[in-house]
Amino acid sequence: MSLSDKADDLTGSAKSAADDALSTVKKGGGVVAALSNAGFKSEWAYAAGFASIGASWIAHYASRSKSSDSKAQADRWGIFVGHWAPTFFALGVALRLEENS
Repeated sequence: MSLSDKADDLTGSAKSAADDALSTVKKGGGVVAALSNAGFKSEWAYAAGFASIGASWIAHYASRSKSSDSKAQADRWGIFVGHWAPTFFALGVALRLEENS
């Protein structure tokens, strides 16, 4: 199988998954149902939430260690990345409810 054939197969698979997700949303299943049907797991969203917390600490201290940035800039970086965690956790809860239904 050539590289071109593999690319065509991947393209077809991606289009099929996108069509399935779109049909789920159109039927009234919603975006969370479409993500669940596409194989996105709640554990992944929880892991992303915890990773976001860690990334917030890293972003804060990495920005703080640069002499050209002020403490306020470091705080803003940490807060910016830290705001992602609640979104990931909420998505994880929604996916868990979808998985249990």
